[in-house]
Amino acid sequence: MTTQGSSQSEDSSKHSCACGGAQTGSEPGAAPLEMLPIFHEPAETEDEPCCGPPADPPSSRDEKPGYTIRGFVAEFHSTPAGTVPAIKTKLAPVDHMGTLMVRMGIKRNNYKVAPGLYAVGRPHADAPVLVTANYKLSFDHLRKHLSVIDAWLLVLDTRGINVWCAAGKGTFGTQEVIRQVLQTGLAQLVNHRRIILPQLGAPGVSAQNVKKGCGFEVVWGPIRAVDVPAFLAADQKADEAMRRVTFTVAERMTLAPVEISLACKPVLWALLTIFIVSGIGPHVFSLTAAWQRSLLAVSGCLAGILAGCILVPLLLPWIPGRAFAIKGSLMGLASAIVVLAAWYSNAFLSFGSGLALILLTTAVASFLAMNFTGTTPFTSPSGVEKEMRKAIPLQIAAVVLAAAMWIGAAF
Repeated sequence: MTTQGSSQSEDSSKHSCACGGAQTGSEPGAAPLEMLPIFHEPAETEDEPCCGPPADPPSSRDEKPGYTIRGFVAEFHSTPAGTVPAIKTKLAPVDHMGTLMVRMGIKRNNYKVAPGLYAVGRPHADAPVLVTANYKLSFDHLRKHLSVIDAWLLVLDTRGINVWCAAGKGTFGTQEVIRQVLQTGLAQLVNHRRIILPQLGAPGVSAQNVKKGCGFEVVWGPIRAVDVPAFLAADQKADEAMRRVTFTVAERMTLAPVEISLACKPVLWALLTIFIVSGIGPHVFSLTAAWQRSLLAVSGCLAGILAGCILVPLLLPWIPGRAFAIKGSLMGLASAIVVLAAWYSNAFLSFGSGLALILLTTAVASFLAMNFTGTTPFTSPSGVEKEMRKAIPLQIAAVVLAAAMWIGAAF
């Protein structure tokens, strides 16, 4: 299967498979996979209704309470386990817009689909079962590669988190896999007892316990969604390339927009703080100094954001060191030198304020660079926590010292 979304090689893209929905009981006597009409024309209408305009057509038999029909649902199949929505494999403009918004950090924490069972094409009893998280970015990334595939798509409730991150957080886990297999009645739909999980979900799932809990064997699919058709065609065998995670420039830069967006959210408070601190001087507070000196400090702060969110992922393999805090510090230092060169002739730039600017830019870049630890195999979750425990106190100290030096330079 794949990973998802935030991530890296997918998108990381955090890659993965598809989506789900609530299941309902099938109608008596309905043939398996019988296509049901979504709407039915009313038997008759009155020319002059007794109360208001003519009534709308009756609701579809497949429109159940609590179930919202989404744009990616093409039709419905009636199965022994209930009515299953079939999804479209071609992304609509609204899907592309949703992806763009999420990439920019807009509604990122609520971009999900209903967990449960979905279908692609007209899956039969021997069709493969693909498992994924209910993060819609991952869902969209997978379904666009399944245009010629007939498959069942089992979506876990990962709270809208991509497979890779959800496996680490525990929401893409053994018990959730078992719960969805049993709740959707999957055993009634397929003759085999195999489910294909995205390889990057392995940290959260025990294949042995899944087999004990629901009777289904776990097969680990490929890293990338684009490889799913080839994986299925090869009798569910993955070659070395399908198992290898890549971190190309394009994949690393995928995260840059959302990181910049997240970094800019506290900028208004930072700008206000910088303005106030920049105005402190021999005359207690000077609006002129606050305006002109704050331009220097703001340029350093913005340079730190660009260094941490763009230069670090862009130049990652070539920046010395393994720790992201160090990589960010180096890029921040380089950016600070550029800022100082640009403001070299400014009357408010002194030796003390220059050092303060270097400290501020370096600390900001170092902190933001640590957000990209998930885009490389350089470290582990425990390694990330260890690095943060060491780096964050130093980054805070650098900002505090920068503020003190900035104020002192005004006297």
